[in-house]
Amino acid sequence: MTEETPGFDQEPEVPDDAAQSDEAAAKAAGSAEKAGPEAPSGDTKEDKGRTGGGSAGEAALTAQLDQTRTALHERTQDLQRLQAEFQNYRRRVERDRAAVKEVAVANLLTELLPVLDDIGRARDHGELVGGFKSVAESLEMVAAKMGLMQFGKEGEPFDPTVHEALMHSYSPDVTETTCVQVLQPGYRIGERTIRPARVGVAEPQPGAPAKAEEESEAAESKEAKGGSDAGDEKDDGDTAEA
Repeated sequence: MTEETPGFDQEPEVPDDAAQSDEAAAKAAGSAEKAGPEAPSGDTKEDKGRTGGGSAGEAALTAQLDQTRTALHERTQDLQRLQAEFQNYRRRVERDRAAVKEVAVANLLTELLPVLDDIGRARDHGELVGGFKSVAESLEMVAAKMGLMQFGKEGEPFDPTVHEALMHSYSPDVTETTCVQVLQPGYRIGERTIRPARVGVAEPQPGAPAKAEEESEAAESKEAKGGSDAGDEKDDGDTAEA
């Protein structure tokens, strides 16, 4: 009979240090598989592209902002110009409206002038009495409120811009062309004359200024002569005393 070799009933013993080393290596391999391949150090092409794209985007935004500011400035100038044009238009409309109103009032009062002349003649003849007097005074008051003013009086100097001479004469009592008779009074609204005063004028008589000058010269000569006579009498008195 052959002799059997005894078998190993137990596993061979492994040192503790070796087992720990194997476990650590297995854990490290598992972590590497989960994390994936390690990225190389330094900036990649994607990072560089992202950096360049950011600079280009900022430049585009700056350019767009400048365009917006320019457009805003232009629109502001347009609004200011429109506002100035509107102010000028409003002032022109107000001025034209006032002028149209003045012309309308002047036309209305011009049509009423014959009525006012009749009222004036009735007053001069003492016929302005009773209810007619009240109506006439009310009409004159309304015309005055609308700006109608009467002018033209006897004795005032003749002014061809506001007077219309219908009669002419000479008088020794005047030293210049003077209104001596008012045939129809003149009327104005503000500075605008709607009818000149129709008057009779008188001028100084021809030769009257020369006569006045002669009288003045005679008076001066008389005064001078009187002064010389008084001086002669004084000299005679001094001589007698001596």
